[in-house]
Amino acid sequence: MVEPPRRKFVPPGSATTLTTRTSKTGTALPAAVKHGRLSNGPGTHEIPVELFANNRTRLIEQLRPKITGKPVVLLQGGDEVPLYDTDNLYAPFRQESFFMWTFGVVEPGCYGAIDIQTKTNYLFVPRYPDSYRIWNGHLPSPAHLIKKYGLHQVNYVDELLPVLLKMTPTVLLTLRGVNSDSSVTSKEARFPGIDKFQVNNAILYPEIADLRVFKNDYEIDVLRYVVEVTSEAMRSVMRFARPGKTDRQCVAEFLRYSSVEGGCEPAATMCTCAAGENAAFVNYGGTADVVLLPPDGLCVLDMGACYFGYCGKISCTFPLGGKFGTRQKLIYEAVLAARDAVFKELRSGVEWTDMQLLSQRTLLGELKTAGLLRGDLDQMVNSGLGVIFHPHGIGSFLGLDEHDVGGFIGAKPAEGRAVNVLRTTRVLEERMVLTLGPGCYFNDMLLDEAAENASLNRFFVTEILRKFRGLGGVKIQDDVLITKNKAICLTKLPRTVTEIENWLAGKDDTKYYN
Repeated sequence: MVEPPRRKFVPPGSATTLTTRTSKTGTALPAAVKHGRLSNGPGTHEIPVELFANNRTRLIEQLRPKITGKPVVLLQGGDEVPLYDTDNLYAPFRQESFFMWTFGVVEPGCYGAIDIQTKTNYLFVPRYPDSYRIWNGHLPSPAHLIKKYGLHQVNYVDELLPVLLKMTPTVLLTLRGVNSDSSVTSKEARFPGIDKFQVNNAILYPEIADLRVFKNDYEIDVLRYVVEVTSEAMRSVMRFARPGKTDRQCVAEFLRYSSVEGGCEPAATMCTCAAGENAAFVNYGGTADVVLLPPDGLCVLDMGACYFGYCGKISCTFPLGGKFGTRQKLIYEAVLAARDAVFKELRSGVEWTDMQLLSQRTLLGELKTAGLLRGDLDQMVNSGLGVIFHPHGIGSFLGLDEHDVGGFIGAKPAEGRAVNVLRTTRVLEERMVLTLGPGCYFNDMLLDEAAENASLNRFFVTEILRKFRGLGGVKIQDDVLITKNKAICLTKLPRTVTEIENWLAGKDDTKYYN
């Protein structure tokens, strides 16, 4: 197997020219906080702590005009969670995303506060017993954490109440809101003695969620890096995967590469490898069974690396036999046409709902041209036929979560079968980062339901469509950055049929590394 060369690093901020918007990107930072860089070792991306200081500045600017008095933001980070009743085995820890966005702190069990009036920030960390030094190692001092994270003050969690009382806030702003993708309520800060303060938990969630939609320059640099690592790891899996390997081995190769070569943490999401008929299931991979890759058929990889909480998430489809068959090529190029049609339109001011409809229209048009469908294209789109082959939205916001927050801040979910699967309906703006992932799946349940629906089955050319059952599916997903006049694709993968076949044959292409 030919090993790809190591990536070429881009200095922070040098590769992207974006309009600076004070309300979204914050003002200049005081020199006092310009120290500290986070990384996972030599050769990995160094994250300046200014990233998080910038986010705090943006939050302060956002809140100041909207609330009087002396408000203090109070956030609670994530905690380590033991597995069942064990005492030494914990679920992999990943910092709570709102806390990570605000403070950049990777340790569990913390609180963070910001005095909106004075702009002073505070971190509160657990006070571990002396026995920790016997079993676990040295403990970082408050002075070390101040320097590491570029913060003003670090105290212990057991000092939280007296420090807050000394700050004399008129109101504590805590975080409470419902994630529009998961319907799960965010973690609100709680501690003994909070009843001594006036608390407002309604203001903060929509404000930070909206700010998270618009990435600052440092965040864009991190996302470039993690998407590049994700691309490298996926290119490695494409050559690793072959008949006789298992789906779990392919996932393991992705995790190995992204960790060893890119310094990435546990994956951004559940990574999946779906081959043959299993590729008809959008989120295949949650079963307990180990599946051998078939000697022929399409393989869909849906994977993402994670670096200090920031996520990459891309998908590719390729033939396990090294060459696309006739029907495989037809469906792959239909999905690629949908991806290309949408990508060409992406820019600030574009309606995301329109992009969903464009993707479906393009895909259905390609299927009609290939003889699988018949009838009026407008009627197909309006009937919701596209959802039968493409049952998900074309993408979501991307950042500290694979499905990042803010999808319906200032917007409402779309109505109608063709668009009600969307995770956002917002108008695109500069500095948004999204996934763009059209697909086409021959899912028996959806096709059988459509075959019984007179408003949908009138478009089917049944004798041709039947030949594609069992093909599985195709998904092509990229990560894109929105600018004023275009979108920038952050993904670096072979995408055309020729590029994919050449890559699988061991032929190299330097464009994946520049």
